[in-house]
Amino acid sequence: MATQTHSLSYAGCNFLRQRLVLSTLSGRPVKIRKIRARDDNPGLRDFEASFIRLLDKITNGSRIEINQTGTTLYYQPGLLYGGSLEHDCSVLRGIGYYLESLLCLAPFMKHPLKIILRGVTNDQVDPSVDVLKATALPLLKQFGIDGESFELKIVRRGMPPGGGGEVLFSCPVRKVLKPIQLTDPGKIKRIRGMAYSVRVSPQMANRIVDSARSILNKFIPDIYIYTDHMKGVNSGKSPGFGLSLVAETTSGTFLSAELASNPQGQGAAVLPEDLGRNCAKLLLEEIYRGGCVDSTNQSLALLLMTLGQQDVSKVLLGPLSPYTCCESWKYVFLSLHGYSKMTTLTR
Repeated sequence: MATQTHSLSYAGCNFLRQRLVLSTLSGRPVKIRKIRARDDNPGLRDFEASFIRLLDKITNGSRIEINQTGTTLYYQPGLLYGGSLEHDCSVLRGIGYYLESLLCLAPFMKHPLKIILRGVTNDQVDPSVDVLKATALPLLKQFGIDGESFELKIVRRGMPPGGGGEVLFSCPVRKVLKPIQLTDPGKIKRIRGMAYSVRVSPQMANRIVDSARSILNKFIPDIYIYTDHMKGVNSGKSPGFGLSLVAETTSGTFLSAELASNPQGQGAAVLPEDLGRNCAKLLLEEIYRGGCVDSTNQSLALLLMTLGQQDVSKVLLGPLSPYTCCESWKYVFLSLHGYSKMTTLTR
């Protein structure tokens, strides 16, 4: 993509990740000032610096300038290059924080991306690798991004605060995206899930499954929740457990919900039974919200629709999440191409 000379200027740390992703896709430099300028600890955080290093790895020729206090960032994007890479993510955020952006960028690389990410696979803040694998990958396939090399695999699980997880992500290159017509959410036909436990008793996962089924069995019989108990080096550095649930509809829509236990030494202890029941209720809430894309992937769908062909794409969404509504996604529609190529249906 052709690089434009004048840069966009922003202030504050809000939506830093989205701004850098859109800058990379459009080829427009950005300058972000006053990053936590009034905080006791001003400037970029470790996880943001790690994300910038990741962008530098997947691109060729990027220019990055950060002032001494870390409160001003200038980013001139280079060519999306791809290739085989490794990256150690900050344990302050989940690997999902980095994967969400890679899902936006990977299809447009010069070479197919194959990257190993290390850090926290499941936490309470970012989408887990399990949910992204179950919901984001099928969404990308709707746009024609598919193939034998399209894979997201958890090699090792890692819970906060220690991390120690490892994930393999590979994605083929697609120069043209297919338009989508997702206006019929369909009816729920099955629910699948993953109850995981690391460095705790395997019975934790079984207790989570029983409590989640006690809620969901009232609505649908086709429910299967797998248990995943990793041992030894595959269990990361910190104990924990959690549950991710995905509901599939008759029209191929995937709606997700997830919960994870509190990090070791932080907050009150969480009972597996409470976690299972609460996660099941969150899934029912997501189903009630409706739409053909769940809250986690709304922004990904809108971005790919914008980057697609001239044909009009349509998608039915439930109430927009705060992440989707943020000001940076307005830049997707208004600045990336200068015109709108899609129709968004929201209820």
